[in-house]
Amino acid sequence: MGGRVSSQVIADENRRFMIRVYNWMTAGLGLTGLVAWIVSSDPAMMQLIFGNPILLIGLVLVELGLVFWLAARVMQMSVMTAMSVFMGYSALNGFTLSAIFVVYTPTTISTAFLVTAGTFATMSFIGYTTKRDLTNLGGFLMMGLIGIIIASLANFWFQSPALHWAVTYIGLFIFIGLTAYDTQKIKEMNIIGNEGTAEDTKEAIRGALSLYLDFINMFLFMLQIMGGNRD
Repeated sequence: MGGRVSSQVIADENRRFMIRVYNWMTAGLGLTGLVAWIVSSDPAMMQLIFGNPILLIGLVLVELGLVFWLAARVMQMSVMTAMSVFMGYSALNGFTLSAIFVVYTPTTISTAFLVTAGTFATMSFIGYTTKRDLTNLGGFLMMGLIGIIIASLANFWFQSPALHWAVTYIGLFIFIGLTAYDTQKIKEMNIIGNEGTAEDTKEAIRGALSLYLDFINMFLFMLQIMGGNRD
């Protein structure tokens, strides 16, 4: 009886932890979407960002710095710093992603978002409930991710449509798989008995960052596949 009660307590605490992770992820996505929509509605702001390559590159570099800093140092930060960095990164991402509202039609954006949300929910559920260890899958997917990054950089010179679409489809499936892998990893990193502590909040933010990145990248690849640009 005691073992069964203990298992139920662990399951309940893991469930509450994952809810906090999803809440943080949703908050980040919501802020990104809001900022992107506001910026895209302001022609002067769009011209400032996308008409100035130096500013755009600067924004991207700051984003990369924030995401690597948060991923590597979140457990050494205060809760307020971790929250601020995560939400700050989400807001900055909104500035750079505002271009999608200019490039793609509202119907394409809405459809891609709904398909991404459904796919994400399905794969995250699988990652949360499966008894199979996905560690080996994660290693394989990370190697694939490095491969498509290298291929994308190479395609700046080659300008190959075939390579572009190969990267797009492979990238989509990589992030679909990473959603399941990351969900399982996040669930397993939860420290039972830590609920309500500062460390628990920072763990939730770290998990939210991983799933946020999976969702955003899946969405961007889905947009490219669905097309429907304004041209």
